[in-house]
Amino acid sequence: MTSQGQLSERPPQFDAPFRERLRELLKWRRDVRRFKRDALPEGTVERLIEIACLSPSVGLSEPWRFVIVQDKTKRAAIRASFEICNKDALAQQTPDRAGLYARLKLAGLDDAPCQLSVFADPSTLQGARLGRLTMPETINYSVAMAIHTLWLAARAEGLGMGWVSIIDPAGMTESLDVPTEWVFIGHLCIGYPEADADRPALEREGWEKRRAPEARIIYR
Repeated sequence: MTSQGQLSERPPQFDAPFRERLRELLKWRRDVRRFKRDALPEGTVERLIEIACLSPSVGLSEPWRFVIVQDKTKRAAIRASFEICNKDALAQQTPDRAGLYARLKLAGLDDAPCQLSVFADPSTLQGARLGRLTMPETINYSVAMAIHTLWLAARAEGLGMGWVSIIDPAGMTESLDVPTEWVFIGHLCIGYPEADADRPALEREGWEKRRAPEARIIYR
């Protein structure tokens, strides 16, 4: 440290080729729905979680809580919850979309070798509640950022990740026997994708398409 309390080590320089590679990583990140059943090398998930913990969090609260789900009974309960919720979601689709929805494979719960549930802990005292007084939901936002960081780290290693959101949050808390004050954010399937693509599956299947960024910008 210098006398002014600044780091003496010079920060890395991220040049144009690096920035282009980063853009490519973002472009090729996908919500993977179809996985190979190949096992991941030992320690892979723990390493990805370590990288995810580099994410920013409100007040440096680090509210993310990761549950690696290995137990077959717990996995079966999660699969059953998905089936119930997916059936309800199908019933709510419009006639012109119901057929397409039924054809989409919306979970990797059968094939992905790794399943990871992520929760936010709003009761954490870490960070002394800095930044949460007027927007307590920033705890959940922080965890979502950690998930995205994990997603990019997985893609950089040739892995795919699918975020399962068609699921009962209260049931996840009960099935995984975690503190009731934790907030369920997402259940993640991680593994080697059957195929890579630079466009979202929902776009390729005709469910939706991306809009130009300019359509999402407002100037005041």
